[in-house]
Amino acid sequence: MYSMEDMAPLSPPKQRSHQRYNDHGGRRIVGCIPYRFKTSFNKSTGENGISVNQLEVLVISSQNGGAILFPKGGWEEYESMEDAVLREAEEEAGVRGIIKDRLGKWIYVSRRHKSNYEGVMFSFIVKEELSEWLECHRERRWVSVEEVKKGCPHIWMKEALDKLVDKLFGGVGQQQDALEMERID
Repeated sequence: MYSMEDMAPLSPPKQRSHQRYNDHGGRRIVGCIPYRFKTSFNKSTGENGISVNQLEVLVISSQNGGAILFPKGGWEEYESMEDAVLREAEEEAGVRGIIKDRLGKWIYVSRRHKSNYEGVMFSFIVKEELSEWLECHRERRWVSVEEVKKGCPHIWMKEALDKLVDKLFGGVGQQQDALEMERID
């Protein structure tokens, strides 16, 4: 696990001259799916439980405000991949937390620049929501998995979300891990 305490102080990159690029000239992007669990209490059994219905993910509005997506951005030459994920989460969504798992790598076409980008996504447990952050002009909100599947235009982000759900709820051992994660009221 990797958290904010492990990284250098946050300062936004000033330019793209230090970003990493693939062999075809496309940017290398890192991002995360910030998540938390709502607590569920079954009055009839008196037991707490976690299911996919208690999973909430944090989405942000796109730069133009027309779509929802997960925090992501360029990976700078001078930082580790994990540092870049933590920086993007704080800059774009105003959250701090702990990186849990690498969900995978996707190749996608940038709509704006018409080149193939490489996007690596991680799961990210939110521990703190900031009241002010660098890109606070973006809307952020907690939504269900279904809301993301309906509202996010990026197939690769939806696939990353499927991987998160599978990691949290797919196997018996993984279900126990999910039960041990911090819950919110």
